[in-house]
Amino acid sequence: MNKKLHIALILGMMLLSMVTKAQTTEEQVVPIKKEKVPETYLDLVLNLVGTNFYYGNSNEALSDYKKSVLGAQVGISMQAGITPRFSVVSEFYFLMKGAELGVNNPFNGNNHTIRLYTLELPVLARVHLGRFHVNAGPSVAYNFYGSRKIESETSDLSFDHVSGGFKRWEVSLQMGGGYRFYTKRKSILLDIRYNDGLTNISYDREIYNRSLIVSLHISKPWKTNPLARKRK
Repeated sequence: MNKKLHIALILGMMLLSMVTKAQTTEEQVVPIKKEKVPETYLDLVLNLVGTNFYYGNSNEALSDYKKSVLGAQVGISMQAGITPRFSVVSEFYFLMKGAELGVNNPFNGNNHTIRLYTLELPVLARVHLGRFHVNAGPSVAYNFYGSRKIESETSDLSFDHVSGGFKRWEVSLQMGGGYRFYTKRKSILLDIRYNDGLTNISYDREIYNRSLIVSLHISKPWKTNPLARKRK
């Protein structure tokens, strides 16, 4: 991620932490009625995601030339309520990842953009703090296609074990938090999440995926929740 996205992420998480503390203090003064049944949602995912690469030991030399690119995210997200304060979130979506390097970069000197077309499956543990939540967990992705654009020439990426080749499978860690707004019939969930690639996706260089995912879900909870833990 570039410096601006890092700063935005840090400020967002600081704000979320401050508001969460204020909410906790308020709940101590004015008791809030707890939900008797944990909520389960099935949502459509349709977002724009900011993505970039981390280049390992070469990252500092390339940092002034790095540019984030926007990619589409389309799929489904399911929050399975287990208890009023804990749920498991599983998602499956198509995601466009990638990165851009500006002109005169030490990598190849030319304007250089790489796109990866990915199927991704994260599974997250979500802790609820009133209307706020924090979540984190692993994610597995499969890169089924990719393209490389140097100046005005575009070519397909190779996924073979050759120079300039990329790997299809990768593992990452997702972490973040959000807030749920309630209406009379539905709810709106704002979730901000950072995706930190753990595996090198290149055969001859250090390249790791990074992305900042900002999601907005409009949901209606299930009337009955078969996944909830039964109380004695």
